Amino acid sequence: MTAVQHLAQLNIGRFRYSTDDPRMADFMNALDLVNGLAERSKGFVWRLKDESGNATNFRPFPDPQMAVNLSVWENAEALERYVYQTVHKRFYGRREEWFEKLDRPHFVMWWIAAGHIPTLAEAKERLDHLAAHGPSEYAFGWESIAAAQLWKTARCAAPDGQAA
Repeated sequence: MTAVQHLAQLNIGRFRYSTDDPRMADFMNALDLVNGLAERSKGFVWRLKDESGNATNFRPFPDPQMAVNLSVWENAEALERYVYQTVHKRFYGRREEWFEKLDRPHFVMWWIAAGHIPTLAEAKERLDHLAAHGPSEYAFGWESIAAAQLWKTARCAAPDGQAA
């Protein structure tokens, strides 16, 4: 990695219920708080959002219940700090209330040139590559970042220590 690279990440999830279902209220009501925190976090660069300020209306997958989160960070440490050392961790820890467990990778990272804004098509391609070929320089998860440790020890990590 050089100083002119940033880290892109895509996280997908399949909503258990429609976004207007009362069981989704805690999640939906927290979006502005959690997204605002991301934007104010040290190392944050960009995130996918529409005029509502979030990405819940983007549907790049055939399944209308699939949600996406696409963002860019200066480095892995900044992203890891945001995910596991802010209020985001509380909502991440509750993800099973709102999202179904997928039978394929739901999270991917890749290095991009600083200033590049990744598209959803690019992000989906990286996720598909990770699913088909496993971690590589092209598409990877936390396990590929030697300095990343919080994902291993976070209370919301899966019992086997892998990112959930």
